[in-house]
Amino acid sequence: MLFVVKMLIGMLVGTLVGLTGLGGGVLLLPILIFGLGVSPIVAVGSDAAFNALTKIGAGYLHWKWRTLDRRLVGGLCVGSIPGALGGVLLIRHLRIVYGNEFDGMLRALIGALLVFIPLLLLLQKSPQQSAALPCRAGRGFWPRVAGVGLVSGFLVGMSSVGSGTIVMLMLALFVRSAPATLVGTDIVHAVILTGFTSVFYFRLGAVDTTLLIPLLIGSVPGALLGVRLATVIPSPWLRRVLCVTLIAAGARMLRI
Repeated sequence: MLFVVKMLIGMLVGTLVGLTGLGGGVLLLPILIFGLGVSPIVAVGSDAAFNALTKIGAGYLHWKWRTLDRRLVGGLCVGSIPGALGGVLLIRHLRIVYGNEFDGMLRALIGALLVFIPLLLLLQKSPQQSAALPCRAGRGFWPRVAGVGLVSGFLVGMSSVGSGTIVMLMLALFVRSAPATLVGTDIVHAVILTGFTSVFYFRLGAVDTTLLIPLLIGSVPGALLGVRLATVIPSPWLRRVLCVTLIAAGARMLRI
């Protein structure tokens, strides 16, 4: 019965991702913690693995169709992989130092990000508006790209969320490119980043495969259903409702 419940949760998350375009990581994390009572560190590790595996197909297609900037992906990875490793090592250190108190600290961090990231999404400009910003690919461009990767990698290493949202918002500040290329770059980088992060967490023993497998099984038909529903349901309004719900979940974690 519990396997079926996990599979239905995966289907729900997949449907919402296909319908609204929101990242599966930010949607799944509060469900794991509040709905299934999973410990925060296992929720973060399993969420990172879920995020990586569910984006592989889309990442492969963007790579095959060349709707991405490979140099930009490489520049992001220069910062994001060390950033993710640093985030995971900090998590391990805090877990050793604080023991049982660590779960509360991690819940507070996740809560803060669940408030912050949906707020950014609510204020986010459309890709067309972002792509119209002037290109700043002169001196200091690649260090800034690596800096974006470092920040996003550290956040993902600490919490498993932000691999898509943070990168897209920060790149849009100074990268002039077609929206499809920015999206493809973001997705391929997210696959690499969350893939490495999930490996780091797996070595910590914080990836629950008995949780991950049914979630993945349910997410595949869920995503297909969400894409179909997107033609009949006003997804922008649903996206806003979900963002408000995530903010409320984050506030609950912070006990605001």
